[in-house]
Amino acid sequence: QVQLVESGGGSVQAGGSLKLSCSYTYNTIFMGWFRQAPGKEREQVAIIYSPGGGTYYADSVKVRFTISQDNAKKTLYLQMNMLKPEDTAMYYCAARPDGVIASNALQNPSNFPYWGQGTQVTVSP
Repeated sequence: QVQLVESGGGSVQAGGSLKLSCSYTYNTIFMGWFRQAPGKEREQVAIIYSPGGGTYYADSVKVRFTISQDNAKKTLYLQMNMLKPEDTAMYYCAARPDGVIASNALQNPSNFPYWGQGTQVTVSP
């Protein structure tokens, strides 16, 4: 059982930056960040393939967001720059131990069995 705890959310103005952290009990093959805005479905933000360090990003956050992890500290990060009001959402850390999956399936939250409780990010105009 992987336990995940997010932190680092908050309120910022458009154009600002935030860095989210997710502490985990042990590393898994895939780890990532998803977000869910009110009235919308949960969507993938960024995924990291732990063995090789490969990353996947949603088109809406490419260039602006960076996912990384420090296995020694058992912490996953999401650096968010040039934030926009449309980035406002609850951000969740997720983990998937099984590495056998098509890359496009990583966009589906149901393929990640472990979740944190979420941290709120609010971006004002």
